[in-house]
Amino acid sequence: MRLQLGVAKLCLAISAVALVAAWPHARHGAAMLAAGDDPVRLSELQIAEALRQDRGMIERQIEAALAVGDADLARSLVELADAHQVALAEPLTRRVADAVAAERAPAQVASRFATGLVTGQADDLAGLSGTMAGDLFVFGDIRDVIREGKHLASGEAADHLVLGLAAAGIAVTAATYVSIGAAAPARAGLTLVKDARKVGRISEGLATWAGRSARDIVDTPALRRAVADASLLRPAKTLDAVKAAVRTDKAGGLLRLAKNVGRIGDKAGTRGAFDALKVAESPKDVARAAKLAEAKGGQTRAIIKLFGRGALLLTAGTWNFASWIFSALLMLIGVVTSLKAGTERLTQRWLDRRKRKAAKRVLAAETQPQPSVRAASAAVEA
Repeated sequence: MRLQLGVAKLCLAISAVALVAAWPHARHGAAMLAAGDDPVRLSELQIAEALRQDRGMIERQIEAALAVGDADLARSLVELADAHQVALAEPLTRRVADAVAAERAPAQVASRFATGLVTGQADDLAGLSGTMAGDLFVFGDIRDVIREGKHLASGEAADHLVLGLAAAGIAVTAATYVSIGAAAPARAGLTLVKDARKVGRISEGLATWAGRSARDIVDTPALRRAVADASLLRPAKTLDAVKAAVRTDKAGGLLRLAKNVGRIGDKAGTRGAFDALKVAESPKDVARAAKLAEAKGGQTRAIIKLFGRGALLLTAGTWNFASWIFSALLMLIGVVTSLKAGTERLTQRWLDRRKRKAAKRVLAAETQPQPSVRAASAAVEA
């Protein structure tokens, strides 16, 4: 009985210690699974857990961003630290402020604006402003359509995604003017996706999907005829010819993607949109990124930098979270089972002790002489 009770106590102690160790992981895993595909809640849980394990994580990331000259990312990380009450060294925050100020100097902004206007490539707000200016005056989109369309007409390799985005952009630009800016988010999103494609900042999965959609909206034979004698010197004629080659009824999916990208760019900046396009593998991922950007604003780049696609939805960690929950349940069952076994052993031990005491009393009563027998014995002796 003592051996069985000792085993039950040992099992109880082991199960209790294991449960205490597994409980924080199981609680975090349950919260992550309950969050599902809500990027805002997922990011909050992941940041809290990461900071619980390593409070110096954000400071190291800021140092790394400054080392590569990415002041915008460093600023985003500072915003994330402020939002989660993480104290940063004053010299570090001053370095970030100086880097951001240098990046926003008028001469730098003007240079990047001009580069975006002429080349159609941008990696920040100033460059995007130049690119969008060119696209809003259809200069940029016509340039891209003529370049890629001539490749297509001559049998050379053409970037169908850039071609489709530029063609859709021409149609959306007209709608933007007609609606007095109502279509501006889609216009900005198309430019962002096109620029991300040019600089290689769009994931393979998303590029494949967008490329298929772009092919659907372009009437290739009509476009070949349009670019046969197209020229930037005759924008009105080229514009009409390209519009005729665009199937606007097929552009719904691409325009929804563009609107979400435009929302990200509006809240998180150009580089934030590029980072989201780099980790997103489908339009649904982009929609989640837009929701995250609208909730977190300037912190979005920092969150995506820290967690990648995991900031948008549960990925490979699902099994890990489930395993911690399962382990905690097993440990809880172990604790309950050990308590039950220990209680049964203690109860049995108490009952056995009562039985032994009762048996001793009965035996003592049987061996003790009766009063009449004692009286008779005393009379004989007298």
